Amino acid sequence: MNGKPMHFADIERSAIEAQYEAQRIAFAPVVFQCVRVAKKRGLLDALAGAGEAGLDAPALASAGELSCYAVGVLMETALSAGVVSRSEGRWVLSKVGHFVATDPLFRINADFVQDVCYLGLADLEASLVEEKPLGLKALGEWKTIYEGLSTLPEPAKTSWFNFDHYYSDSAFPAILPRVFASSPRTIMDIGANTGKFSRLCLLRDPEVRQTLLDLPIQLAVARGTLAEAEVLDRATLHAIDLLDESAPFPAGQDVIWMSQFLCCFSEAKILSILKRARAALSEGGRVLVLDTFWDRQSHETAAYCLINTSPYFTALASGNSKMYESQAFIDSAREAGLRLADIRDGIGLSHSLLSFVAA
Repeated sequence: MNGKPMHFADIERSAIEAQYEAQRIAFAPVVFQCVRVAKKRGLLDALAGAGEAGLDAPALASAGELSCYAVGVLMETALSAGVVSRSEGRWVLSKVGHFVATDPLFRINADFVQDVCYLGLADLEASLVEEKPLGLKALGEWKTIYEGLSTLPEPAKTSWFNFDHYYSDSAFPAILPRVFASSPRTIMDIGANTGKFSRLCLLRDPEVRQTLLDLPIQLAVARGTLAEAEVLDRATLHAIDLLDESAPFPAGQDVIWMSQFLCCFSEAKILSILKRARAALSEGGRVLVLDTFWDRQSHETAAYCLINTSPYFTALASGNSKMYESQAFIDSAREAGLRLADIRDGIGLSHSLLSFVAA
């Protein structure tokens, strides 16, 4: 296993230090909003440009088109979070602040939390009890978020797709040689989303044929993606409600591909999907599952981000899914009649590829 066990709590702390950490949790939403606004209003960019000399409150007020009072509120909270320091009345960006101001990973995650998750998470407790995404009503009237992805209100729509693609796009180029290692003639993309992966496959091999499975509203987007790339003639768009366990998958597939997909379902539904995938495999075919497992990460930063994405799945996405440990998929695959052939870690930002064959 490439990833190492995560030990978030294995830290020696005094009682005073532990109490401080507890209060950081209590005020975390406040800190998030203040730092987010400071970044959005350009205060952190201004400090990044000022370097070690820093800026005083009037200069920051001018940069952010805010009052000195507003700057004080934002900067003092940023100070408490270690985002800035203060020297002789001037504010200076810290190393943490540098990542907040410049790291695209922070921007992607923070926009996702603010625009997609923040309001809906108020209904987390009720969602956990009922195992339904009761916070989704903050965005729209759907049973799951997947039914409304292409019609999400802005800025939630942009932030959702930026979040999804930022993680998946980093893995696709590295993974294509493994997808084509067995020279497949047929590939099925389950949960095809916008069709970006299918487009890559069809462009890579002019002989391959692709089947895309998803809800009709998502396939409409994928159709446009493939048509623009002039590869639609080798694609079959198969509309399906994947929650319907009686709906079979088209048979004769050399490769069945699922990327950041199974985590969108409960373990019972994962088993159903894998059983139907097993039935759709051609002789010698493979099921390839690309996903982000928090237990297979080399760094706690990645594991932290993944673990704390799970409440989004509960409150807004489906009500009963999460970011799983890898063994959950492996066990479900075994029960579905599939055997784990290979695991590859360290793909893209935080992905692992599970390769299964018929048992």
